Amino acid sequence: MPETDTLHLGEQYYIVADGERSAAPRVLKHGDTFAVFDPHGDIVPAEAGEQGIYHGGTRFLSRFELTMGHGRPFLLNSTTSDDNVLFSADMTNRDVFRGETLVLARGEIHVYRARVLRDGGVCERLRVSNHARQRVEVPLTLRFDADFADIFEVRGARRPVRGIRLPDVPVHQAREHGEESAALPVAIALGYRGLDGVERRTRLEWNRAPSVVADRSVSFVVSLEPHTSDDLELAVVLEAADAHGASVAVPAGTAASASNRHAVSASPRRGLDFEAALLAGRERGRSPAGAATVTSSNEVFNRWMRRSMADLRMMTSETPHGAYPYAGIPWFSTPFGRDGLLTALEVLWLDPALARGVLAFLADAQATSHVDAQDAQPGKILHEMRNGEMAALGEVPFGRYYGSADATPLFVLLADRYVERTGDLAFADALWPHIVAALGWMETDGDPDGDGFIEYARRQATGLVHQGWKDSNDAVFHADGTLASPPIALCEIQGYAYAAWRGASRLATARGDMALAGQWYERAERLRARFDAAFWCEELGTYALALDGDKRPCRVRTSNPGHCLLTGIVPGEHAERLAATLMSDRSFAGWGIRTVASGEARYNPMSYHNGSIWPHDNALVAAGLARYGHTVRATRVLSAMFDLSQAMDLHRLPELICGFERHASESPTLYPVACAPQAWAAGAVFLLLEAALGLQIDARARRVTFARAALPDTLDWLRISGLRVGEGSLDLLLERHPRDVGVTVLQREGDIEIVSVK
Repeated sequence: MPETDTLHLGEQYYIVADGERSAAPRVLKHGDTFAVFDPHGDIVPAEAGEQGIYHGGTRFLSRFELTMGHGRPFLLNSTTSDDNVLFSADMTNRDVFRGETLVLARGEIHVYRARVLRDGGVCERLRVSNHARQRVEVPLTLRFDADFADIFEVRGARRPVRGIRLPDVPVHQAREHGEESAALPVAIALGYRGLDGVERRTRLEWNRAPSVVADRSVSFVVSLEPHTSDDLELAVVLEAADAHGASVAVPAGTAASASNRHAVSASPRRGLDFEAALLAGRERGRSPAGAATVTSSNEVFNRWMRRSMADLRMMTSETPHGAYPYAGIPWFSTPFGRDGLLTALEVLWLDPALARGVLAFLADAQATSHVDAQDAQPGKILHEMRNGEMAALGEVPFGRYYGSADATPLFVLLADRYVERTGDLAFADALWPHIVAALGWMETDGDPDGDGFIEYARRQATGLVHQGWKDSNDAVFHADGTLASPPIALCEIQGYAYAAWRGASRLATARGDMALAGQWYERAERLRARFDAAFWCEELGTYALALDGDKRPCRVRTSNPGHCLLTGIVPGEHAERLAATLMSDRSFAGWGIRTVASGEARYNPMSYHNGSIWPHDNALVAAGLARYGHTVRATRVLSAMFDLSQAMDLHRLPELICGFERHASESPTLYPVACAPQAWAAGAVFLLLEAALGLQIDARARRVTFARAALPDTLDWLRISGLRVGEGSLDLLLERHPRDVGVTVLQREGDIEIVSVK
């Protein structure tokens, strides 16, 4: 079907921004459960459509509002702990009048709200303290509701038919002989039976007798003597079962632990264990074993790194195949192939175990047959996996969807980089059939006309129009703004393919298959020559964004060719021109490099992909600059992202920001529906550091190289501790000097060579 400028909301799965955010939301995640709420800790439907508590692609709680007396408590402060485990808020009472008489002045009652997420639930503690000189009775009411909306409904999709909302079920405390107490319930279950046959329930529990239980609200009266405190604990338990009452497991490949399967149960107070949940969260929030740590002379920079690492840990879920970073909250809290691969690449030097988990997961999910509805072809790597009601029914194609043209070569690229980083040839042997299958796709279905370039075109109208990382329907266009027609060959995907063929050649050499190694090396070199001839635009000083279905180049200045630098496909004579174009005033906006340079036909700094600034994109471009020796330019990008982090709540880089020019004393302009946290935005700081330092690690050669290392003026020194290289490890101190960076070995275990290239 022809592509047009028409905006099809349902067809292209756009995220609808139908309201303004008054404050940065607070976010928690554990496994397949995540929560988005306002700074009070409330879920208020009228404030922001994405607020809620979600599990497995469904919103299990759509309202959760705490009031004190006749209104909300007055918010003093709220935050999320550095390890992303605990949300806490400090609140107080407003002035209380009886008629015209002030009976309790504002600030006499303190309410401390603490919340911890579990996989499948929430634990919350309210500590109420009386600082008045008289006895007080504090009325607290919690209003709740559950719409059981699929994540795509929350994003704006409209369904002609939904499932059935079930009657609310009160749960009473059982007596000694199995009888139920006639007193007020200790829990209430809200329910929904979906069209997929799954019954989903949200249980709300409390640890003390309520004064009133009304229609989807529960009230308590906390009596306090002067200068005393009392605790109220609440829990939300998310449950799912099939029509026969059997526990529903999440789809194969996701975080399918025993704690991740929730059946409807009549036993009261299943989730009320705040201390246990907090302790488990603290354990979960610790740095992974074997991962290096980084500290610097700048405490603000350290906060950025700590938050980024905490976000990565929070976004990472355990699967039967190892750790996997989910893409972003709220819209993409699920496995994405491209996002997982690039996030693992960003932190590969720091924590290679993440790459192993990503590769193992994607190998298991690799397509083995042609399924047009899923854009699946043998050897192709997963684009995304969803397990909500709409995905199960096929209302969206994303249960298992393979509409990414870049994930497959990125899979091979990461496998090669992982083996270079770790020397883990045994794992490469286990992956080998999947690597060969991926290369087979690149040679056949991925290159249907046999011209050597990987191209894409969706197989059905429900699939994604664009299947590179810029997947908006208007993201690929010609100089006059005309949209490119499929099949489309994106420039960066050819770079990924080049790196994949070269990497596969190295892996074949390590396995002793010299014939195959030579064949794949030659294929890479042929691709390199063809790419330069077909894509280079001399008049622009960059590569074309893409070739359209008629092999016409899209002569547009974009950030995409920066990814080509990362892969090494760019010949030296063009690398300098390309680097200058990427760092020109039209592309570099002060806060980072724009996706599309100003002045291009579809440039719009407020768009998703045509002029915005993405941290992960900037990190990949910086790594490409460093590969060609431009570490000073890479450091400029690092400095811009550091400045951006200082302007963000909790120092958390969002998925993207608007691409307006930076002006003195002005803050960056936020994109209204950007995910935060986003895994590859969190990983950006570590790839940016790797780029600035010109860091290369070869475990098989037991060598660490710093090539033309640079540090921004804001950092006097950087310390890397516990950097594992093969069986050995290093502690290193890097100190900025006027013209270079000095490297001092603080501790060395094993025979590891340090090389510094000036």
